[in-house]
Amino acid sequence: MRHRNKINHLGRTHTHHKALMRNLSIALIKHKRINTTVPKAKELRQFIEPIITLTKNDTTANRRLAFSKLQNKEAVKILFDEIAEMVADRPGGYTRILKTGYRVGDGAHMCIIELVDFNPEYSQARSTKAATKPKTRRGGGRGKKVSQQPDIKEDTKAETKPITESEIEFDKEDAKAEADVKEDTKAKTKPVKESEIESDKEDAKAEPDIKEDTKADDNKSDN
Repeated sequence: MRHRNKINHLGRTHTHHKALMRNLSIALIKHKRINTTVPKAKELRQFIEPIITLTKNDTTANRRLAFSKLQNKEAVKILFDEIAEMVADRPGGYTRILKTGYRVGDGAHMCIIELVDFNPEYSQARSTKAATKPKTRRGGGRGKKVSQQPDIKEDTKAETKPITESEIEFDKEDAKAEADVKEDTKAKTKPVKESEIESDKEDAKAEPDIKEDTKADDNKSDN
C-alpha cells in the first residue's frame, strides 16, 4: 500500500525516475518552456521549484547542491545568472502548467510547463486587462455614462442629415462652372510658336533704328 507516499513513479524505477526529472529540469532551464504530459509536468514542478529557491542565496554551497541535483554545469550557470534575477522577488510558484489537450496516438493528457517570469506575452496581456478595467466604487460612475449617451446620439443625428435634391443639383452646377473656367484658362494659355518669337525679335531690333531717326529729325529742327 502507498500510505503517505505522494511520489508518482510514472511506471519507472527510482534511478529512471531520477534521470527523467533531471533531463526535464535541464530542458526547462535552457528553453524556459517545454511540452510534456500532465503527470510528468506535476512531478517536474515538485522537483525543480526547490532547486530554483536555492538561487535566492548565490553561494558556493547552493551551487553545489543544485549541481548535485542537475549534474549539468551549463544549467547551473543559467539558473544562477539569468533565472535568479527574474525570480528574486517571487515567493514561490516559479512554474506554470498550461493544458493543451490530448495526444493523438495514446490519448495522453498533454500540457506546456514554463517559467512564469519568462513569458512576456502573458504578463503584458494581464497588465493591459488591469489597465483597461474601469475603477468604480459602488457603481458611482454609471449615472454619468448614461447621462452622456443622449448628447452623443443627438450630435450624430445632427451630423448625418439627409441630402436634398436641390443640394445635389447645386453641386452639379458648381462642377459645370469649374469645368468652364478650366477650358477658358486653357484657351488663354496657348503655346507660343517659334515664328511669333522671331517676329518679336525683329520688332525689338527695329525699335533702336526708329529712335535714331527721331533724334536726327530733332537735331535738324533745332538748327
